[in-house]
Formats: sequence, structure tokens, C-alpha cells
Amino acid sequence: MNKGMVGYTLTALTISLAILSCGKIQHFELSRFISPETCGGCHGDIYEQWKGSMHSLSHVDPLYKEVAFHDLKGLTDPDEIKEAEHCVSCHTPVGFFSGMPSKTSDHLKKIPDLAAKGVQCDFCHSATGAGKIYNADLKLDPGNGENDPGTKRGPHADSKPEFHRAAYSKFHTRAEICGACHDVRHVVFGTKLESPYEEWKKGPYAERGIPCQDCHMRQRPGIAATGSTERPDNPGSSAEGAPGRKHIYTHYFTGTNNLVPGQFGNKDQVSMAEERLKHAATVSIGDTLQEGTLTVTVTNTGAGHSLPTGLSHVRQMWLEVKVTGAGGKVLYKHGGLDRRGRLEKDTVLYNTVFGDGKGNMVMNVAKAREIIRDKRIEPLKSSRESFRLPRINEQSVTVEVKLLYRLAPQELVDAVVGPGKITIPPVLMASDKKKVKI
Repeated sequence: MNKGMVGYTLTALTISLAILSCGKIQHFELSRFISPETCGGCHGDIYEQWKGSMHSLSHVDPLYKEVAFHDLKGLTDPDEIKEAEHCVSCHTPVGFFSGMPSKTSDHLKKIPDLAAKGVQCDFCHSATGAGKIYNADLKLDPGNGENDPGTKRGPHADSKPEFHRAAYSKFHTRAEICGACHDVRHVVFGTKLESPYEEWKKGPYAERGIPCQDCHMRQRPGIAATGSTERPDNPGSSAEGAPGRKHIYTHYFTGTNNLVPGQFGNKDQVSMAEERLKHAATVSIGDTLQEGTLTVTVTNTGAGHSLPTGLSHVRQMWLEVKVTGAGGKVLYKHGGLDRRGRLEKDTVLYNTVFGDGKGNMVMNVAKAREIIRDKRIEPLKSSRESFRLPRINEQSVTVEVKLLYRLAPQELVDAVVGPGKITIPPVLMASDKKKVKI
């Protein structure tokens, strides 16, 4: 252990963590955790997959950090500040559980390298269960560093590693280990800020016994592994010299972030995120115009949770509609981006909208006292949209509809990091084009 880390470890011993909405947080010395690089010494393939993932980048993600700091600015309400300071519990869990940093504003201070390595191997594989399935309420049992690494838990009952002890953990095969961090509630107001686990739990995939891992930990380059595709086994071994197995869970943990991994040179992660999005939904145009009204149906065919999910007041999924007549003349257009990269007014947008408790929309989750609107599509369900067209003096028209997605509104990113510094690329999820009779 280097001198800097010793200093931080001693400091951590004096830190008393607050009582949060999810209960009293366990406190461990940072020296009890093992670095991902140490794990990679034996689990080379898994380490390389994790290294390019958003789990590994969760603490250094520049967009997250800028938004987190932006949301802290100007807050005076102690309940709102408490929420804004809580981001670190999921974005640097080893740091949080060891008291470094214990709040978002501490991101500005230098912390040990180990604490900055995001959602890492020893955090997940030291987990024994969860209290509440939200706000990172995981129960941990780490070892005592590299000289006494303790027991690492996973999906295999017959593992016999030399470096550490191993134990089978049913918890690691269940959606609850994912939901413990990926469901987020306001620490004071209780507002459901993110709810992919809850969406899954009440849906058809949970009923069929298909947990998060069966999509997000089966994907690899060339295999999207969504609800609308095959999710084949991944034969191999989990460590050097370990026995071959029918299936080894991948550790790319791919979601829909097609921006940040590319900023760190991880092109495979970008392409896998786009593949996941392209196999999540379908779009279908109605065969005829009924009294001048065009119908479009969007179906969630591939996600085990709502579309979009996660921080869905920021995520944008929308429809772009174009109707053309003879000679390609545009007769009607709806949705799309203007020259500044902003969605046009009245675009059909799938998202959630938070409010301040008085019916006023807020983008800062620290202020979210209510959900004003939730227009998203549940698993294997559809949303039917209607578009009233102007009078058209033709027997038929060509209709083209696109379903698009991006991580965040361009205007939000411009406000946080400055205009023109980061462009949020949209992804074409699905489309349909056909001749429609008038």
C-alpha cells in the first residue's frame, strides 16, 4: 500500500457516515478491498471486458461528473443537498463504503486510485445480499487485502481458486444484485428517480425467470442478447487454468451509453450499446389514413424494463415522421432536431418528467418531489400514436417513421459543459417506410 493510500485509510477511520434513507451504511477500511488489476491477473478476459465498461468508468465519466456538480450549485434546501451529495454511493461504491468520498462534492478532491475505479470486481463479488433493493443498499463481506483476500462469491459452486476462497451465491444469479444500485430513490422525498429493477419485477421477463444478467451479461460483440434476439451461452473459463464451462457471464454490462466509452477509446462498447438499442423496439405504420389521421405503433420488443429506463427524465426516445407525395415533395413533417440539436416542439417523446411538488417541471433530481408524467413503454407492450395530417390531394403518400434515442438533451449538455463541447449522438433504434392510401 502506498503512503497516500495509508493516509487516506487512516482518515477514513475517523469518518462517521450519515444515516441515510436505506439504513446505516457499513464502513470498511479501503485496504480491505483488492484492485481490479489484481483480479485481472487470473481473470484476464473478464477484466478486459469490465475495463471498457460503464461500470469501470462510473467515477470518471465526465458527463456524470459535470452534471453532478451542476446540480449541486445553488442548492440551499438541506433535503435537496442531501440527495445531490448521494451520487457517489453508486458511482464510486468502494470509495463510498470506505468513506472516500462520502459525498459528491468530494469528487473535487484527490482520492486513492482504488476508490476511483468505479463499480469494481471486489465490490460486487464481496456482496452477500441487499437490504432494500435501491440506493446501493448492498451488504458486503470483503477480505483483508491481498494477503488475506477472503471469500469471493459468484455463480459457480465448484470453483477452487488458489488466491482466494470461493463460494456459490444465488444472489449473484438474481436481478436483486443489479437492482440494488440501478433502482434509485430520492434519499429524503422517496421519489423514484430510476426504476429498471421495479419495472422488470412487475413484467413478463420476471414471470419467465429471465433476470437482468440473461441479457446484459450475455451480450458480446456481434451478439446483442436482447429479448428480441437469441441469448446464447458463452462457453469458456472464468480464469486462467480454470475448467471450461458451458456458459461464462460476460462483464461488458452494456446498456445504452454510446458516448462515454468512446471518449476512453472503447469502440466495442459503443457498437454494443448501439446494437442493444437497435434490437429493443419496433415501429409499425398503419396501412391507411383514417379521416386524415396517421397511426404509428411503437412496441417494446427487446427490453425487460420500460423504454427508456434508468435516468429517464434525461434519456430521450422520440418519433420522427415524414410524409412525402409525388416527386418526393414533403407534405408533412413531425419531430426531429433543429440546427442546434434540440427536439422540435410537440415531438412525441418517451420519457419521465419530474416536478417540484407544485406541478413545475425540474431537471435536477435533487428537487424531484413528484413525477408529473411517465410516458414510457413497458416490456412487450405498445404505444399507439396518432398524427393529424393536413388535407392531401393525392391517392397515396409515402410515410417514413424513425424511432431515435440519445442519452441526454443537447441543451442540457450545452448548459452544463458549454455549447459545442460535447455532441450527443442519436441512435436510430427502428424505422418503417411504406405507401399509405389516402
